[in-house]
Amino acid sequence: MIVWINGAFGAGKTTTAREVIELIPNSTLFDPEVIGAALTHLLPPKRLAEVGDFQDLPIWRRLVIDTAAAMLAELGGVLVVPMTLLRQEYRDEIFGGLAARRISVCHVLLAPAETILRERIAGREVPPELPDGEIRIRQWSYDHIEPYRTALAAWLAADAHPVDTSTLTPYESALRIAEAVRTGDAPVSDIVQTPEPTSETLAAGVLLFDEQDRVLLVDPTYKAGWEFPGGVVEPGEAPARAGVREVAEETGITLEEVPRLLVVDWECPAPPGYGGLRLLFDGGRLDGAEAERVLLPGPELRAWRFVTEAEAADLLPPVRYERLRWALRARERGAALYLEAGVPVG
Repeated sequence: MIVWINGAFGAGKTTTAREVIELIPNSTLFDPEVIGAALTHLLPPKRLAEVGDFQDLPIWRRLVIDTAAAMLAELGGVLVVPMTLLRQEYRDEIFGGLAARRISVCHVLLAPAETILRERIAGREVPPELPDGEIRIRQWSYDHIEPYRTALAAWLAADAHPVDTSTLTPYESALRIAEAVRTGDAPVSDIVQTPEPTSETLAAGVLLFDEQDRVLLVDPTYKAGWEFPGGVVEPGEAPARAGVREVAEETGITLEEVPRLLVVDWECPAPPGYGGLRLLFDGGRLDGAEAERVLLPGPELRAWRFVTEAEAADLLPPVRYERLRWALRARERGAALYLEAGVPVG
């Protein structure tokens, strides 16, 4: 398993993690900062200049998942990871990717009072060989206090097990973490374990509409970005029936009729993904009472909402939005469309 130690920059995550590995048997430290350092040698300067933070690079997030999985395969036991994660979509992507590899994550948050945090940042040791390192590193930490507070209020406090370290030394903080992991007070992250594909997949999504013809989108906990209700078609399963099953599992809505096909979209392989066929079906319009009964059973989905086409453009990844856009046109015309990477063909 992984013990992920989160917290604001300057909260003492790495120092505490070094103490934790002395307290949890067969545990190893993995600091994802080394991935960022490696990318300075792997990526062109132009690409690095396009982002202000290594976490904004998809390759960084993929390498964190793959490296953690490889270390656990090599060493077994527990991996202790000190790393600030303030963007929920990045948490979803990383924790979801780990869950897909059957790696459980215990998410812990170092949460000192802000006044204490600022004092610790001010007294933080900086490697003397870094040019202007003291100014840059401390300023980076100060600049990210506000994003940390925002994440804490929005999702972080509910997602992670908090440890108030205001009056604790790193060793005392490590004792609290090790005990919380041992007793289960810091539970394993409740996230669906969707196996990673090993080849092209067939997936079926279903569009559901409210009385204003807005479409239902859901927010998965295990990957970044909003999505349509649906999922991968199981072996031997009819795609439309798979869509009906997924709608019931994800939203609690039972569709009485087989939904009508709107689009078939071929998604080209884009490593590390394998691509495959993506089908969207028309699940019809829900009346007001049905729409109010939408449920989100289990850990797979975080939220749902009905949105207009324009609102969907701000929530869906581009290729998924194009798939929706053409599905709505097919619904208006009464004829299914064939797409390749979100573009009609033929």
